[in-house]
Amino acid sequence: MSTDDDMREALDTFVTEARDLVQQLEEGLLDLEVRPAAADTVNTVFRAAHTLKGSSGLFGLRHLVQFTHVVETVLGSVREGDLEVSPGLVSALLPCADHIGTMIEGLAGGRLEPDAAQAAEGAALLAGLEPYLGDGPGATAVRHAEDAGAAPERSWRLSLRFGADCLRNGMDPLSFLRYLGSIGTVSRVSVDDSGLPAAEQMDPETCYLAFEAELLSGAPKEEIEAVFEFVREDSDIRIVPAEHQLDAYVRAIRAMPESDRVGDVLISSGAVTELEMAEALHIQQEQAVRSGTRPVPIGEILVEHGIVPRPIVDAALNRQRKTIETRSQDTQTIRIDAARLDRLIDLVGELVIAQSSTGLRAGAGGEAQSEVMRLVDEVRHSALALRMVPIGTTLRRFERVVRDVCVELGKEVSLVITGGDAEMDKALVERISDPLLHLVRNSLDHGIEAPAERRRHGKAAQGTLRLNAYHDAGNIVIEVGDDGRGLDREKILAKAVERGVVDADAVLTDAEVHDLIFEPGFSTASTVSSLSGRGVGMDVVRRNVTGLRGSIEVETTRGAGTTIRIRLPLTLAIIDGFLVGVGPSSFIVPLDRVTEIVELPSGPLGRDCMNLRGEVLPFIRLRDLFDIPGEPARRQSVVIVEQSGQRTGLVVDALLGELQTVIKPLGVLFSGLSCISGSTILGSGEIALILDVGPLVADHSEREHVRARRAA
Repeated sequence: MSTDDDMREALDTFVTEARDLVQQLEEGLLDLEVRPAAADTVNTVFRAAHTLKGSSGLFGLRHLVQFTHVVETVLGSVREGDLEVSPGLVSALLPCADHIGTMIEGLAGGRLEPDAAQAAEGAALLAGLEPYLGDGPGATAVRHAEDAGAAPERSWRLSLRFGADCLRNGMDPLSFLRYLGSIGTVSRVSVDDSGLPAAEQMDPETCYLAFEAELLSGAPKEEIEAVFEFVREDSDIRIVPAEHQLDAYVRAIRAMPESDRVGDVLISSGAVTELEMAEALHIQQEQAVRSGTRPVPIGEILVEHGIVPRPIVDAALNRQRKTIETRSQDTQTIRIDAARLDRLIDLVGELVIAQSSTGLRAGAGGEAQSEVMRLVDEVRHSALALRMVPIGTTLRRFERVVRDVCVELGKEVSLVITGGDAEMDKALVERISDPLLHLVRNSLDHGIEAPAERRRHGKAAQGTLRLNAYHDAGNIVIEVGDDGRGLDREKILAKAVERGVVDADAVLTDAEVHDLIFEPGFSTASTVSSLSGRGVGMDVVRRNVTGLRGSIEVETTRGAGTTIRIRLPLTLAIIDGFLVGVGPSSFIVPLDRVTEIVELPSGPLGRDCMNLRGEVLPFIRLRDLFDIPGEPARRQSVVIVEQSGQRTGLVVDALLGELQTVIKPLGVLFSGLSCISGSTILGSGEIALILDVGPLVADHSEREHVRARRAA
């Protein structure tokens, strides 16, 4: 692999990790708005900003370093208790997190430098942070935001005692001071004449000079050390942070990523160079050899030899102790390429098919075959578990949406998230985010009233939006509920009649009226806003949910609120199915939808219904639905399925038993089939279609209503 390929791969890894850090930053800021005194959250957001800045510096991304440095400075003030969290501060920092995310996505697209519009936006955001910076180094960074490479200036105390042979070797001590002026500002220069002999004892070629000075410079310590490279062996050169700079180093060390090595902390903070640390380690080893005892702590050696002041070493030791205390609590994770995971799922699917084929050839029974089936089932569950992720991360992203929309609408809404630990397929999580976004925005705009209206109806001024997730019969259910005004049946029906969606004399149930809100272009909003009113969004929700083999239902009470419930399969890869036969054709019914199986009675109540223990059960003849030729079996069975609380029977010729089903997509040619969700390959090599129970039952119900209206 070439160097460019290595760099590209490293940058891709950085982008992946940076996206997670930006997400942590946003979630933490939203949490701080609710819990301003949460010290753990403050540390989390500060660490996210600090890590972003440090990682960006490794790739020379100066614009990202410069911008994130100012955000880090503000968060550092919060962390140190010098700045209180306020709604205004959170409102200023959240767009900064968005801007960092935009720059990260630009890197993913190959743009290593911001364009003019992006740079202007960044400067405006930094200007918004200036009131929270005071006159510290962060404010200086804001004032020089156009200089992306500018480093914060630091004060150094220089103790320069040149060697006696300095002049003989052609070195002029004053030239070093003059050169220091080119990389910073030299001040408080004083001459130490304690080493001067009497005049009659002086040697004109011997250097007796020693200086004490302060240097204010943005150059790193390594660059300042390099100035004295040619005289270091014969001279005593000590460069340490100035006294008034110690607090800044202590704060920087506290904010650093955890490390269990004091030396790494000191080097990363810039207080010590690698050369100085190497010299200290050498001294430590020599002392241990001479004394024959345990080595003196490296921090003590650094202080003893004047390499670094004690407050900075103490801060580094505290950072080390915190790392050791929390290291055992860290959760170890590993990133896996999604394509590799998909390949594993495909292979497991083929294994399931091969196992089914082997079972058919081997015949029923057999202890070995039973053990193979058990192992294959365990492998299947383990492989699918790799793709399962908690939905809580997706739900928490709506905290920002709720906050921003409420600010825009002038509403007060509390977001309550429950069931975040419920897991579902990662592919489903990614594809359900957009439908959930539409539902959340719709609840905030249409459902929850303004504070004044809520007070008039005896409600609390602050509304509540609930996001809930839970498992139910092999599915995951996601609920979006509010305590708002609820759906207005008469208003929806009137709008539907006006638009010609239903007839004026149509008699519809509540469920059918509520379902009208998912019609394309349908909206009851009197005005068009930036959030809603154009009639787009809810139809997208239903289309996307249906495309995921899911269903959607509405539960509402006028004046009390609305809950929209989305029901989805846990995975899109492999399901447990029940195989049935109709003539020469085979079909798979998702097992989680099957409630029971009965024999079709000889005398049904009507054309498409039967008596099931005193209950009228509608049924669907799959032979008629799919126009399968041939005569029905002498004894037919009814597979009873349940969808959104409604039970329906599927009339079939043969019951072929349960099996694990690998879902294969049908392709573009069959994309218009609403009641088929995919296909699978049976162990015999034959193809079986997988029934999509939701649309199948809904389409049958719609056809029956149309037939009834025509008959009436």
